Amino acid sequence: MVLWLVVLIIVIYFGLSVAYLFVLTVAGRWWYKNPWTKDFEKPESYRRIAILVPAYKEDGIIKATAENLLEQDYPAICYDVHIIADSLQEKTIQDLRTLPLQVWEVSFRQSTKARSLNAFFGRNTQAYDLALICDADNMLDPQFLQRVNRAFDLGARCVQGKRVAKNMDTSYSILDACSEAINNHIFRRGSNALGLSCSLVGSGMVFEYNMIREVLTTIDSVTEDKPLQMKILSEGLSIEYLEDAVIYDEKIDSAQAFGKQRRRWISGQFVCLAMYFFPGWVQLAKGNVSYFNLGVCTNMVPPRSLLLGFLPLIAIGAWWVDPRLGYAGLGLWGLYLITLAVALPRTYYRRGLGKALLQLPGAIGIMALNLLHIRSGQKNFIHTLHTRTGIHNQVPYRKHGS
Repeated sequence: MVLWLVVLIIVIYFGLSVAYLFVLTVAGRWWYKNPWTKDFEKPESYRRIAILVPAYKEDGIIKATAENLLEQDYPAICYDVHIIADSLQEKTIQDLRTLPLQVWEVSFRQSTKARSLNAFFGRNTQAYDLALICDADNMLDPQFLQRVNRAFDLGARCVQGKRVAKNMDTSYSILDACSEAINNHIFRRGSNALGLSCSLVGSGMVFEYNMIREVLTTIDSVTEDKPLQMKILSEGLSIEYLEDAVIYDEKIDSAQAFGKQRRRWISGQFVCLAMYFFPGWVQLAKGNVSYFNLGVCTNMVPPRSLLLGFLPLIAIGAWWVDPRLGYAGLGLWGLYLITLAVALPRTYYRRGLGKALLQLPGAIGIMALNLLHIRSGQKNFIHTLHTRTGIHNQVPYRKHGS
């Protein structure tokens, strides 16, 4: 009887997780209306925008990134690129100084993006309306700033752009790109479709300049995006998903890089659940559903790859205890597969996906092994080396599902 109850609780927990993802997926597919992508009209004004790029040991790619950021279809006098150089080589810094941008050299005993950004805000004296935070490997669609400016004309105060793959030339990079696209659909389109704030993803984030400067002073953690989004939500603000503002992000291309990256993500999820679980219920009592959703609900759902591997194992184990529970577990696995298939845009169903899926069992195994090493992700900054200096991807992104 005790074993039966334990298995029942496990099935219910995973069932609620799948149901949560399924509801967000359905909302993102059929209920989502994007108010931020109306045809361009003459803007009310061109806001002054600071593009902030913390760069830690990114000598191989940072100049190419900077050159791309300087090619925006936006008045040049209305935006500046700021490279926050942490542990870059002197030659790299000299090369950057030949470009029309500003370089800020910083150094820390333990480097984090939040510390680099806070160092910039503490030293900068120029006035800006908005701040766009990018990673050193990111490249922007030429109209990114135009679309952001338009969204703020329409009333947005915090915006998350659409982060997509910079490269899809290996099986692991395809899997990583698909994961990003699924997360965009579920946690950004789906959340906004239900009237909730979308989640931040770490780059392609745009905020009112003075607001983000003040909020970041309260953050000094290995990962900054989740504490940042929770602080913003605690102020009663909403984060809007700007689907047509595309930012390209380098995807991992090997099992080793996949493992390092996912260890950091899994660690961050556990930390966020512990940090925001009780405050989330307090905020829910105050009517702040978005805070509860991103602080509690999202963090209680197992990582998507682990769900894919664990559900059939749970179905098999439950069947030995009670065939009815086994069939329930099998049904949850089927519903989850449908959820992923609906959340993945049609443009990703192309040559190479089948070969990439053959690597999925190995990727799930890496994710499972990372559960044994999550403490290292909580205490240390895990740097992912980037090497791509161009966009090598022909998938069309402007229209979801096209």
